[in-house]
Amino acid sequence: MADYKERKQRFFEEVEDLDSLYTLLNEKFLHKKLDIKYDVDLRKATINEIDLEKKLLMLVTDEDYEPSTKDMIMLSGLVDRYFEIDFHVEKKVGPGYFRCSIKAGRKATTGRADLRFKINNGDAVATNFNVSKYTIDLNMFSLPTTIKVILDQFEAANKDSADIFSIGYFDGKDALLNEIKKSGNTFWVENMVDLESYTPINDTFIDLNQIYGYDTKKYLSQSRDKGYKSIIIVPIIYITDSESAVPFAYIRKISKTVTYSFEDVFQVKDESFKLVERIREANTVSLSAKQDIVDISKGGLRLKIENDELKRYFMKAKGFVFDIVFRLQQPITIYGEIKFTGVDPEKNLILGLSFSGNTSRKNQMKHLFEILEPMEVEYKRRLIAQMKMKQK
Repeated sequence: MADYKERKQRFFEEVEDLDSLYTLLNEKFLHKKLDIKYDVDLRKATINEIDLEKKLLMLVTDEDYEPSTKDMIMLSGLVDRYFEIDFHVEKKVGPGYFRCSIKAGRKATTGRADLRFKINNGDAVATNFNVSKYTIDLNMFSLPTTIKVILDQFEAANKDSADIFSIGYFDGKDALLNEIKKSGNTFWVENMVDLESYTPINDTFIDLNQIYGYDTKKYLSQSRDKGYKSIIIVPIIYITDSESAVPFAYIRKISKTVTYSFEDVFQVKDESFKLVERIREANTVSLSAKQDIVDISKGGLRLKIENDELKRYFMKAKGFVFDIVFRLQQPITIYGEIKFTGVDPEKNLILGLSFSGNTSRKNQMKHLFEILEPMEVEYKRRLIAQMKMKQK
């Protein structure tokens, strides 16, 4: 069994008088929100009623919430100090409604809410790193040369597919392009002489009237004077490692002879997705080197990077995707945002990472929490037992 230790010791004291916890909740936290521990969606729960005589209370949270441990819910909060309370679910009254009693409670004497544990050699490693070679900037002048080449090649390959086909960059000077960049939506006019074509078919398309107002007719008149019959403008949206959407360029397709249907719009959008995938592949380096995890909490970890190639990329990166592999466990894929960097006496790069990313990774985070929860519970149990022995 691995001996996990906190990097910096945090002390807890067990609350012996459970009645005092009912009183605390009744006086300080009735109808107020408390954090649900080990919930990947970071939900909160509200205590909406307390029966001090029967020692029962009602916890209310999201309808789809289910306790990570059967019949147990742990809440945390802050008064003068951080505290945790373990609730036993006596009955699930309805979706998101739990009638509970208090089973145990702890108060911190010092330190943070999330415990951080040291990892012994071989107990867990970080590997399968996917990191961007370059940061995709919204400014075209800071785009890496390799990505500009891909965009130029795409434009040249499609020049003959329309009277006007171009790749453009958002420069902040055009109101229509500004809205496309801001919303990530598509601009499409099927037929410039058909007034019904100006009305968007749904909210994923740009409404000219909302942008130009009374000047809409002027914009359309200028387009018709140029001989335009049909227009499609689709944003090129790069998805970063942290799954943030970054519209940094656009595809403009204009016809002077034919009208573009919805199928044509779909085709251009599909081409934009393939283009982004080409950019991602060209901009991502994958390295399978195994690196040591110094310590870990449910909010982040510290890595010791010995691999020289990883050092080179990490010094410029904002974050990256990688696998955490605990002994005898399946890999857990996580996005880590770099919070600090340092160098140890052996010239190894030390990274402080915060776990982040969107909810598409929540099953991975749930798996991580399932591993860390018993580690934390066992640590607190041993710590409280040690403190009791010292008091004797």
